[in-house]
Amino acid sequence: MGYIRREFAKARPYFGKIKKIVLLSIAAFFIGSFLLVSAYRWLPVYATPLVVLRTIEYALEGKWVPISKDWVSIDEISPHLQRAVIASEDPKFLSHNGFDFEAIAKAIDANKRRKVKMGASTISQQTAKNVFLYPSRTYLRKGLEVYFTVLIEMLWDKRRILEVYLNVIELGPGIYGAEAAATHFWKKPSSKLSLGEAQLFAAILPNPRRWNPKRPTNFVLRRRNFIRRNLVLLGHSYFRPLSDS
Repeated sequence: MGYIRREFAKARPYFGKIKKIVLLSIAAFFIGSFLLVSAYRWLPVYATPLVVLRTIEYALEGKWVPISKDWVSIDEISPHLQRAVIASEDPKFLSHNGFDFEAIAKAIDANKRRKVKMGASTISQQTAKNVFLYPSRTYLRKGLEVYFTVLIEMLWDKRRILEVYLNVIELGPGIYGAEAAATHFWKKPSSKLSLGEAQLFAAILPNPRRWNPKRPTNFVLRRRNFIRRNLVLLGHSYFRPLSDS
């Protein structure tokens, strides 16, 4: 026992150093993430972990997929597209604080019976994941997603969250953001997207690397019709905060 005590006494200073390093690392993470999210309240988001990971994936597969990504203001993105993605991905976007708990409860219940898992991520959660994190289903990544979602909901308004979302979202192989996608598929800026084109873009969001808005499958067309019904249910006045901010 005496030997163990002596060895423990020798190791104690190292434990103290490790504890200090861990605490400093945690503090640096929280301070750094707060400052980064604060900066992105105004600065364009040009690089994301998703772009880097996708580039590596394509390289490992022996593919050369050029990156197409252009940042534009939300005022330069078609209101049709803004409304369509909300109707498609997160109908309660303008009224919740980052999480749709009713949708989460329904997804948990449905996933007990489904092989293909159903998601319930809001636009705020997807933005947090796309800008600051990496695609993964681990508990660590999900926990970090919750943390960053809370931060962006605290520090950004809804217009900014939607603006970032529409500028970083993946809309095809190597295509990120509404402007790049509109130019690639329709040969026009995103501000000129028609109602039908915007709804088809929103319809491919569950799997943008597989589906093409110009060659919609029957499933994509059904999703487009679902989006149309949601838009009618929500009503034009629901989206007024996006233009009044």
